[in-house]
Amino acid sequence: MAIAWVFPGQGSQKVGMAEGVLDLPGARERFNTASELLGRDLLAICAGEAGGDLSDLNDTRNTQPALFVVESLLIDALRDQGRQAELVAGHSLGELVALYAAGVFDVDTGLGLMRRRSELMAAAGGGAMTAVMGFDRAGLEDLVAATEGVVIANDNSSAQVVLSGTPEAVSTVCGQLKRKRAVPLAVSGAFHSPFMAEAAAAFAAELEPVPFADAVIPVLSNTDPTPERDGAALKRRLITQMTSGVRWRETMEQLVATGIDTAVEIGPGAVLSGLIKRSCPSVATAQISCAADLGL
Repeated sequence: MAIAWVFPGQGSQKVGMAEGVLDLPGARERFNTASELLGRDLLAICAGEAGGDLSDLNDTRNTQPALFVVESLLIDALRDQGRQAELVAGHSLGELVALYAAGVFDVDTGLGLMRRRSELMAAAGGGAMTAVMGFDRAGLEDLVAATEGVVIANDNSSAQVVLSGTPEAVSTVCGQLKRKRAVPLAVSGAFHSPFMAEAAAAFAAELEPVPFADAVIPVLSNTDPTPERDGAALKRRLITQMTSGVRWRETMEQLVATGIDTAVEIGPGAVLSGLIKRSCPSVATAQISCAADLGL
């Protein structure tokens, strides 16, 4: 059996998601470490029990570190069981989790990068994102090319993309496009677009001194979904991720091309599993979101 581990990004979080991993070894210590780094109680935020400023799990400054902690704990438990994958890939912030799973950096480095990434993205306001379903791709691409200030941020599948850009440009494309649905996303900025250039430059400066080891498992990156192990190349890919689209449709195609027959989604929810089921019927899916899913 050829297995890929895939890691969801923002939007998969849910209140109570930490409860199912608290019995894993080192779980409370990792949440404590993250809380000290952030300056707020991340475990209480995950439980919906926090108060005051920055208490909402859906605030990107909480969402990203929380998902990293939960997903990294599940990775460690899988390793302890002797389980391994042939490929890893993550959607948006999930790419940093994939890099941790591939041994590119340690958990403390991952937490630090996730904290900084989330802060920079939260500060880059003024944009909009809208998910579009059931559209003509050629028509969409023509509209995007003809409209200044909008890009395809997440190419999730042949039937679903996320547009990102100025509110006016996103609204213009959605208004002119023949499609089944258009759902505005509750985000603070135009993520995965050129409008994140300032945040991306600051994150690149943060990444520069961080050592990236060669991956022990090939990684499919958002900006280049071809298998890569070289640490320097993986860092270059991550640097451009904030301003480039998430090429998840091509990532799924790569799973099939490399002979993957099972994709295991590690983290809360089953968004990526649903995309894979609809796009790649030859690839079986499974989900690991808590200790019980590991047989623990």
